[in-house]
Amino acid sequence: MQARDTKTSDKRARILDAAIKVFAERGFHSATVAEIARAAGVADGTIYLYFKGKDDLLLRLFDEKMTELLEEARTGIAAEKTAPAKLRRFIQLHLALVERNPDLASVLIVELRQSAQFLKAADRNKLAAYVDLIAEVVRAGQESGELLDIVSPATAKRAIFGALDELALGFLLSGRKSNLRKTAAEVSEWFVRGLEARHGGKS
Repeated sequence: MQARDTKTSDKRARILDAAIKVFAERGFHSATVAEIARAAGVADGTIYLYFKGKDDLLLRLFDEKMTELLEEARTGIAAEKTAPAKLRRFIQLHLALVERNPDLASVLIVELRQSAQFLKAADRNKLAAYVDLIAEVVRAGQESGELLDIVSPATAKRAIFGALDELALGFLLSGRKSNLRKTAAEVSEWFVRGLEARHGGKS
């Protein structure tokens, strides 16, 4: 029974990995279930044993990968002791993901916006939780006096994530030529210095 469960899990994982590759290469609208099945090494009908269709596959892919990214970001932030360090870590983790796994980043950043179902889905709550990590760090830093209260946490999260999203999109659309590690260091320093309280005092 356990061997069968493992085999099923492996096949589902293969389909998800294949979907990432095909969606990134062909685009969500152009990609077909047959292409995903071929890339995964399974019959077309096998896809429908696990997913309702192409939109459902994209949503489930997002749900599972976003759960992993959310946990990775929370762990990374928790490892830092100060609000400025936590903010730097989030920015660096986000752009490191894009550079490390551009196909996944392309699906999460570009292709999901092509899905009408995603735009209406409650699954977006996980994206909101991920972006809210920025607001949580900023809010805690303002309360501790480490960060200035010149901007609300809600505004800060939108400004920071919006900038990161644009940088990631530029990297993906430019043929992945820029050095995102260097960019992460520059951008994190820029944002943190703009928010960091001088001499530990509040604004």
